[in-house]
Amino acid sequence: MKRQQGFTLIELMIVVAIIAIIASIAIPNLLAARLNANESAAIATLKNISSAQAQCQASGAIDYNNNGAGEYGYFAELAGAVNIRGATQKIQPPVLSTAFGNVQNSIVTRSGYHFQMYLPTAGSAGQIEDPTGGLAAVASVDATKAEVLWCCYAWPSANGQSGKRVFFINQAGDVLSSKNTLALPYNGTITMPLPNAAFLNGTSGLMDAAVAANTPGMDGQMWTVVN
Repeated sequence: MKRQQGFTLIELMIVVAIIAIIASIAIPNLLAARLNANESAAIATLKNISSAQAQCQASGAIDYNNNGAGEYGYFAELAGAVNIRGATQKIQPPVLSTAFGNVQNSIVTRSGYHFQMYLPTAGSAGQIEDPTGGLAAVASVDATKAEVLWCCYAWPSANGQSGKRVFFINQAGDVLSSKNTLALPYNGTITMPLPNAAFLNGTSGLMDAAVAANTPGMDGQMWTVVN
């Protein structure tokens, strides 16, 4: 009779121990790789948004005050999902991916990050778009200031799991980042950046103020330029 071959209990325990050791090394590395990938995607997305805004403004697609100077737009406007402010037509063709037309609670979510756009009020405060995109109360945005001002933030939809850093961009075209080490870090819809978060600390913090490039912002964090 042939003796059946198999693993001894000790051999199985050794295999399990080796698998556990490999997992303890690999899983954190995989998580870190995903965080880095999401953060890189957020930076690239902000740069694409900046290009779309420049194209929208230069083309004069949005001109609510009819003065011949183009204005910047919200996500749903840039993506051709809603009519542009004060008009009955959409931007055609869209200057931003149609995926950005999926606005929920004034936020667009992409690759583990929330994105929120601000346009200036008459007092240069930041005005978000409507919960499902665009802006019904058109007069809430100052058309003249919207010709020169806009800004956008990107922060993790699940802090520590989908990303860590927070990012900002405005009409200047530079992406800024902070390490998101606040006592209550920006995290999904629990804690979100205020419109003035990345503007220079000690200023009015309004959209026509200087941004905090490599200096502390209004939220107390150091905002550095992403190269």
